[in-house]
Amino acid sequence: QVQLVESGGGLVQAGGSLRLSCAASGRTFSRYAMGWFRQAPGKEREFVAGITWSGTGIDYAESVKGRFTISRDNAQNTVFLQMNSLKPEETAVYYCASYIASWVTRLTSSVGSWGQGTQVTVSS
Repeated sequence: QVQLVESGGGLVQAGGSLRLSCAASGRTFSRYAMGWFRQAPGKEREFVAGITWSGTGIDYAESVKGRFTISRDNAQNTVFLQMNSLKPEETAVYYCASYIASWVTRLTSSVGSWGQGTQVTVSS
């Protein structure tokens, strides 16, 4: 089992930026894909971005391509999500995810462990 702790959420104006971090512990971090999902009130949890263990395989939701960047530091057991040009409709709780395998999918069923979530609020 892996433990995930997110940080970096907060309140930002539309068009602003935030950088989320996720520190992992409990198992060999570098062997598994990592990702970020988000869940807005009253909506299902949705995929945002994912990165393979090597960092060479990356996928983004269509809505965030060109604005968000996912990266990881295996030496520090940390994954990051840089979010630029944020929009009010992206207000949500953002969850760090550890996949059950080394590849990325957009499915919540492929996630083995979740962080507790960090609130991102984008004001208009």
